[in-house]
Amino acid sequence: MINEIRKDAEQRMEKCVDAFKNHIGKIRTGRASPSLLDGIQIEYYGTSTPLRQLANVVAEDSRTLAITVFDRSLSPAVEKAIMASDLGLNPSSAGTVIRVPLPPLTEERRRDLIKVVRAEAEQGRVSVRNVRRDANDKVKAMLKDKEISEDEDRRSQDDIQKLTDAFIKKVDSALADKEAELMEI
Repeated sequence: MINEIRKDAEQRMEKCVDAFKNHIGKIRTGRASPSLLDGIQIEYYGTSTPLRQLANVVAEDSRTLAITVFDRSLSPAVEKAIMASDLGLNPSSAGTVIRVPLPPLTEERRRDLIKVVRAEAEQGRVSVRNVRRDANDKVKAMLKDKEISEDEDRRSQDDIQKLTDAFIKKVDSALADKEAELMEI
């Protein structure tokens, strides 16, 4: 039973780290990445639809994204959605292709992005700690129900703490990589 709790906690912590990496992957650096536009939703036949389902997004070069919309009538809506997003991008339409040039990052903007990444990292750490708390609560409930001994309780809590420390290190490592990437010129 304790092993099941540990495995469940490990899987959930892994998901927390993956979610954090996914969030910071969307924060742009100087390079064009199609994942930058993943959060953009377009109103399509009364339904909010992700851009990825309505268009093909590719990195044309290191500073430009090219968007080929499947339904030409959606081009203006896609442009408006990109402009309305908080990414600070100005798309330009060239026939069937919408090009999104990425402006170079200023020093001030880089510092703002680092603050955002650090806040995301703290959220990641908090979610990992919440998983630890849940696992420890389950172990304490087993101790209370006399399903395990106090020694097993202590051992499993130490084990869960080591697991938590390892996953928080993964979050910190991803944070350091992203900060270095943002400070590159």
